[in-house]
Amino acid sequence: MSNFYETMLNNNLGRSLLKNVGLPTPIELKRYNTSQETYFEGKVLIGSSENAGLLDDVLRNLKDCKATVYFPAAARTAAGIVAAAKKAGVKAIGIECKKGMREKFDALVFDASGFEDGHDLNQLYYFFNPVMRQINSNGRVIVLGRPHLKAKSGEQAAAMRALEGFTRSVAKEIGKKSATAQSIYVEEGADANLDSAFRFVISAKSAYMDGQVLHVGKADVVGYPDWHKPLAGKVALVTGAARGIGESIARTLARDGAKVIGLDIPPAEKDLSRVMAEIGGDILLGDISSAEAPQMISDKLKELGGGDLIVHNAGITRDKTLANMPEHWWDMTININLCAEENINNALLKDGTINEGASIVCVSSMNGIAGQLGQTNYAASKAGVIGYVQYMADELAKKKITINAVAPGFIETQMTDAIPFMTREVGRRLNSLSQGGKPVDVAETIAFFGNPASSGVSGNVVRICGQSLVGA
Repeated sequence: MSNFYETMLNNNLGRSLLKNVGLPTPIELKRYNTSQETYFEGKVLIGSSENAGLLDDVLRNLKDCKATVYFPAAARTAAGIVAAAKKAGVKAIGIECKKGMREKFDALVFDASGFEDGHDLNQLYYFFNPVMRQINSNGRVIVLGRPHLKAKSGEQAAAMRALEGFTRSVAKEIGKKSATAQSIYVEEGADANLDSAFRFVISAKSAYMDGQVLHVGKADVVGYPDWHKPLAGKVALVTGAARGIGESIARTLARDGAKVIGLDIPPAEKDLSRVMAEIGGDILLGDISSAEAPQMISDKLKELGGGDLIVHNAGITRDKTLANMPEHWWDMTININLCAEENINNALLKDGTINEGASIVCVSSMNGIAGQLGQTNYAASKAGVIGYVQYMADELAKKKITINAVAPGFIETQMTDAIPFMTREVGRRLNSLSQGGKPVDVAETIAFFGNPASSGVSGNVVRICGQSLVGA
C-alpha cells in the first residue's frame, strides 16, 4: 500500500515537518519471517509471585527457543525461580535489578498466578518499576494469572482482574518502542495448555496485537507442532479470500502448511483464481448468504476429508445514518456478516464436516466493540459475531472444537487507502504503536487460533489494532 507518512520518514525534511505537526514517528514492527529459527530469541527477565503455578510451564517453553533467562537475584521468589529453571533444564542468571542498570531485555514475563488479594499487587511494582526503561524496541511484556471469575475469593478475583488493567496501561507506556504487553489467564488444571498462547504473544507473529487478554482453558493437550508449519496436513476454508485481509489469511494459512479452500463471489473469480493458483489452493465460488452456500461448502469439505479450520472473513459495509438507511442495506449487512456464518456452521456441524480438534474463527471488528457513526447495521452484525463466539465456545467444547474471533482495527487495505489523506494519517496513529496494521497481522492471529496446540484457547475475542484508543 502507498503510505505517504512512511515516505516522509525517509527524508530529513519530512521527519522535521511531521515532528512539527505533532505526528509521532513509529518504530517499524518486526514481523515473522521464515528465516527465524525459532519463535523467540533474546533476553528474558522472569519474575513470579509466591506460590506461582505457571512458572514451570513458562520455563519449559523458554527451553525450546533461543532465550537467555534472567531473574531478579534479590527477589523473595528467586529460589523458586532457580528450582523451576533447573527442573526445566534452563540456565537462569541472577541479576541485580535497579534503575540505571545497563542490561536490556527483549521480554519481561511475570507469573502472578499466586496472587491472593490486592496487597499482592505490589509485587508487580517491585518487579517492573526498575526495568521499565530496559525494554528493547519490539519487546514483549507478558503477565500470567488465573481467571478472576473462577477465583477462590472476592479479594483474589480483584487481584486477578487487576492484571488486565495493569498490562493495558503498560502497553500504552511502552508502545512508543513498538513493544507490546498482554495478559494470559490460565484456568486451574490447564497449565499444560499454555504453550500456544505463550509462544504466540512472545513471538513476532503477534507484532500488532497489543494490550490484549487471552484465556486458556482445560482441553486435550496437543504437543506443539513445527513452528513454521503448524497447520501441515490441515484443511482450511477462508471466505472472502480474493483480496485484502482474506487474501492474506489464505496466504498465511498456506504458508503454515494448510490446504486452503478459498471462497468468494463470482465477480471476484479472477482475483481468487490468481491467489489460489499461487498457494496451491482450491476455488469455491458463491454467495455465502444464499440458501445453497452451506451445503456447497459442506460438500467441498467432505471431498477433502473434512475441515480443520473454518475462517469466516467475508463481510460487507453499507454505511448510512440509521435515519437514512434503506431497509435492504440493513438486511444485507446482517445476513452476510452474521447470519451466513451461523447457517454455514450449523450445516457443517450437522453434516459432521468439521473435524474433531478443528477451529472456527470469525472476523469481527473494532466497530462491533466501540460502535461507529453511520454503521448501526455493521456494528450490530460484528457485535453479534462476538456474542455468538462467546456463547458457542462451551457448546463446541463438547465436540472438541474451538471458536474465537478477531476484531481488526486500522489495517492497511485498499479501503483505508481511499480515506481522505489527513484523516488516514491521523487514524494510523490513534493507537499505542502509532501505526496502522497489515492484513498479515490479522492472519497471524487466525493461524494461532487454528494451531492444533491452541486446543485450550476458545471463546476469545482479540483486537488486532495496536491497542487502539477507541473501544474496550
